[in-house]
Amino acid sequence: MEIRHLRYFRAVAEELSFTRAADRLHIAQPPLSQQIRQLEEELGVQLIDRDNRPVRLTEAGTLLLERAVAIMSQFDAAVDDVRRIGRGHSGKLAIGFAGSAMYSVLPDVLNAFRDRYPEVELSFSELLAAEIAEALSRRSIDVGFSRPGLPPDPSIEQRLLITEPLMAAVPTRHPLAARATIPVEELHGQAAVLYPRHPRPSLTDLILDALGERGIVLELKEGARNMQTALGLVAAGAGISFVPASVCGHGRSGVRFVGIEPQVLTSPMTVVWRKDHASVALKNFLQIVETVGPAHG
Repeated sequence: MEIRHLRYFRAVAEELSFTRAADRLHIAQPPLSQQIRQLEEELGVQLIDRDNRPVRLTEAGTLLLERAVAIMSQFDAAVDDVRRIGRGHSGKLAIGFAGSAMYSVLPDVLNAFRDRYPEVELSFSELLAAEIAEALSRRSIDVGFSRPGLPPDPSIEQRLLITEPLMAAVPTRHPLAARATIPVEELHGQAAVLYPRHPRPSLTDLILDALGERGIVLELKEGARNMQTALGLVAAGAGISFVPASVCGHGRSGVRFVGIEPQVLTSPMTVVWRKDHASVALKNFLQIVETVGPAHG
């Protein structure tokens, strides 16, 4: 039995006429009659009583019509869903992101994507850069927004989205808070609240390496897993920290953001995904990223 047999039978059963059913299906009547005969022979039961005008369904035919309507409805819905997934209009996407991405490009990307593909189900995980790499490897996420970028990997595609200056986050009572800008040399010896160095790569490595090239060493006092925690510790007077410029527009009581001169501390953000990922939804998502991302550069 094929799905076309059910379509043909349903048309006859609902029209109670082979002639009208053939017109509805846009086929000739003899082939339609033959298909119904084949269906009855395969099932081993008469479905249509042809001795009456109009024809009538047998008890078996009535049961089959009920089930055929349900089966075809599910089949048509499955075909529609598969086609929508094939066009990237449906499906699922798991997104991993550095917390700071939510202060810059990611909200605009998500809004634009949802406006265009509202039926794609999105899920989110806030992760460190190394955790994004691991999650891609495990296929527990489909795409990541990493800060800093990931080391070269033949299985991962990586594209630079934006590069932002890092600003000093300073307690409002700190002497540096009164400065318009902070000469980078004056960061030497400052108590600092930074982020985990492990797993690597890490934003802290990027900061310490850039300062180390100028002979500047920080006094590491506290560790914070995310920027909100770091800013809370800064507000509490634990030390200074460093955040991307996009974070500064979201003020925090007790913290002042001050530029560094010269601008030796910068923070790249990349979008990353597996090279072998074939999802059309992901391709559509990356097209949105390419469109929206440059506006934040």
